[in-house]
Amino acid sequence: MFVTPSQPVRNSVVQIPGSKSYTHRVLIAAALADGKSVIRNALRSEDTQLTMNALQQMGVSIKEATSGIEINGCNGHFRPTEDPIFLGNSGTSMRLLISLAALGQGEYLLTGTRRMQERPVQALLYSLGQIGVPARSLNQNGCPPLLITGGKVNGTHVDIDCSISSQFLSSLLLMAPNTDGGLQIDVRRGPVSRPYIDMTVDIMQQFGVAVEREGYEHFMVPGRQQYCPGNYTVESDVSNASYFWAAGAITGKLIKVLGIQGDSLQGDLKILHLFEEMGCQVRFEQDGIAVAGEALKPIEADMGDMPDMVPTVAVVAAFARGTSCIKNVAHLRAKECDRLDAVIKELKSMGIVAHSSGDDLYIEGGQPLAAEIETYNDHRIAMSFAIAGLQAPGTRIRNPGCVEKSFPNFWEVYETLFK
Repeated sequence: MFVTPSQPVRNSVVQIPGSKSYTHRVLIAAALADGKSVIRNALRSEDTQLTMNALQQMGVSIKEATSGIEINGCNGHFRPTEDPIFLGNSGTSMRLLISLAALGQGEYLLTGTRRMQERPVQALLYSLGQIGVPARSLNQNGCPPLLITGGKVNGTHVDIDCSISSQFLSSLLLMAPNTDGGLQIDVRRGPVSRPYIDMTVDIMQQFGVAVEREGYEHFMVPGRQQYCPGNYTVESDVSNASYFWAAGAITGKLIKVLGIQGDSLQGDLKILHLFEEMGCQVRFEQDGIAVAGEALKPIEADMGDMPDMVPTVAVVAAFARGTSCIKNVAHLRAKECDRLDAVIKELKSMGIVAHSSGDDLYIEGGQPLAAEIETYNDHRIAMSFAIAGLQAPGTRIRNPGCVEKSFPNFWEVYETLFK
């Protein structure tokens, strides 16, 4: 149990780790390359470690060095493994690695926690089937554990339903250059979280891979390409920065996060526009971005492209007088927990009225009160409500260790706000 302190927050400058989303993608691109890459400022967290463990199990050499993480890629030729590949509750690891397994040899059993076994991936399995890859859910419910048979990519055209997750498309894109015929991908529905597609394409191009696209509907990736090994630096994580910007929003203090610029492709950067709409001052400075709140106003916003930011915005909205509406967030129910339900329940525990209707979340702002917060083993619930606790001292966060998933030193950085 972590109890939020009673001392006031000060104007602060904080440093956060590398982007989780970029780290996953850079690790995978380096694993697909032919030669040695060095990854600097990679996020070391539970989720990214699961991705590294899986890649090592599939024959990729990965080791820690003073210069960063050294990866000797296998040029898309993964070795077989008889042991199950355990991916915990890392949805990103699971979804991105499903397609990579198609490049290997033999059968790959991908599994995870009980919650992972409730998270749907059938749309991606269906798409792999279109190009001749045997891919099935062992429980026949469209969720892990999954059995993927590698070495059998024999199609070049696929369509994909990305209404649940953009990671299905990212998975196919990352795999496509190492196929013989490449892939033409048509998106039938979605994608949600579109900026993450831009991120995937950006990483592929940084590694020397050609990708042609028409918006978010059509993609063409030529086959028999090679990811180019080299030195790559992961930029700081905007998703994790959001908690400290939210701290500035609700306390009125100026909180700066170092190492992030306004031209970042991380889609969650758009949260700053929402904070501005709510009445916050946002400063783009040479070494980072700072936020300070004033009298907060309720907001109406479509957050379909920023699902991970919904708990953060919901907590800030809880301090804004009036009713906020966060639209197009039904896909939060398929995250590490049912995040929509979790946000509503925990806001109510703090005395804030919240409910969902259709795809939308409604929050009647006021003054949240200290409460005991159930985190549902979800890192983003823990971190968001820890920020609420800055203005509701004595708030108790259960299972604070769940932040290991994406931000292992969160509590250390959090406590610098008081020093």
